[in-house]
Amino acid sequence: MVSSNTDNNTQIIVAKPNHSSSWRNNLWILAAVAVPSLGAALAFTFLGAWPILPFAGLELLALGGALYYVNWKLQYRHVITLNDEIVRIDKGHYAPRRSWEFTRAESNLAVTPEQHPWEGPALAIHDREQTVSVGEFLNREDSLELLSLLRQALRTNTHSVAASRQL
Repeated sequence: MVSSNTDNNTQIIVAKPNHSSSWRNNLWILAAVAVPSLGAALAFTFLGAWPILPFAGLELLALGGALYYVNWKLQYRHVITLNDEIVRIDKGHYAPRRSWEFTRAESNLAVTPEQHPWEGPALAIHDREQTVSVGEFLNREDSLELLSLLRQALRTNTHSVAASRQL
């Protein structure tokens, strides 16, 4: 999912994975699975098959952990801030974990075409010293939307078949 906002000569582009369900909906799903699972486990426990209860708890714990992990991974985002002087890229889950800053005059967009029709092009912002890939988790439509937004803001001086580039 790609969104863009422009305010006072500053454009902010946010790229994040498609998020099909919120954490609250995941908790509702976990509760919907937990009620019958724990109900059956308690019924078997009262009938004397007590080892079922810890396994039902472990099953729900594993499902809850998996739902949390997927929700956490889907919070990852790239925030690209463009103004007249700089291009700033922030990557992280809930807060920026890594940041890069380029001067606007020296920054360029590198586009590597997709290898399969279902994939989107690989995008990277670079200058003479460093290269940062952006939007590698996006689907084809979102990747093309990000490409369109970045082409409006940056020069595209590298458009290659191979991703390797010697600086």
